[in-house]
Amino acid sequence: MKTPWWFLHKTPLAFILLPIAGVYYIFSRMVYGWRKMFAYRSRRKIICIGGMLAGGVGKTPIVREIANRFDLPVVMRGYRRSAKTGNIGDEATMMMNDGIAVHVGHRKSNIMLLNRQSDNGPILMDDGLQNPSIKKDISIVVMDESLGFGNGFLLPAGPLREPAKHIARADAIIVIKKDKKRKMKLPENVPVFYATNKNIMPAGRYNRVVAFAGIGYPKKFFRAVPNVVARRAFGDHYQYTDKDIESLFKLATKKNAKLLTTEKDWVRLPENVRDNIKFVKLETVIEEKFFDWLKEKLNVDIKKDS
Repeated sequence: MKTPWWFLHKTPLAFILLPIAGVYYIFSRMVYGWRKMFAYRSRRKIICIGGMLAGGVGKTPIVREIANRFDLPVVMRGYRRSAKTGNIGDEATMMMNDGIAVHVGHRKSNIMLLNRQSDNGPILMDDGLQNPSIKKDISIVVMDESLGFGNGFLLPAGPLREPAKHIARADAIIVIKKDKKRKMKLPENVPVFYATNKNIMPAGRYNRVVAFAGIGYPKKFFRAVPNVVARRAFGDHYQYTDKDIESLFKLATKKNAKLLTTEKDWVRLPENVRDNIKFVKLETVIEEKFFDWLKEKLNVDIKKDS
């Protein structure tokens, strides 16, 4: 699904959808309360990395950076995974390509499996911030400066999965710095750390580029790529068809340009076309103060639940 255009603006349509957002909130709180009653406590500490918004805020590179730094296993649902095809999801594939131990599927089952191992180290949970069925020892919210809290409304009137004020429940906030910033009020009693993104272009000359992406906010990618002569946006986690690929190659030929996409999209492409389509690798650097904070946090007895 493509990110609705009204998510970042208080448009008439957003206001029309507010009553539905109210129903969504009531229902989600009922589900939250029910799940919390049967929450599972892991033997190993759980570090949850999540977001307040539906759609991509740059959480995956943050998870990858933390997992690599501390050599942690990652549990994740694996969006659009398929046992039939063997597809484990784009985000999981990206992390596994980096040598990270990724466990895809039912989070609770995978955490229980990891608890049977002799390892006592923490487990990194990708997403699940709004799901209390697993008790978290440390909850970290990832924010994007260019998105902020969107239009400030709950789904489907806006992008928020829960009210913005709930961010105060987090143990820490990581803000990805951007040139374009939105105003967002963050709680004073929660430590805030900063991260920067670096786009690494593939080798070779790219004087003319047809950029395409199927991520939560494709405009972020399009703005980061130089020499773009055409853009094509698809839904988040989009599964490309042969017809899509054919259309993209035709467009590139017409524009005398090369095809370029995100790493997340590239792993979803058919293997037979990957050599002819390059990707921009997104690297995220988190300030060192965050890792010092996390080390200290892991060395104390944490009693706070999320």
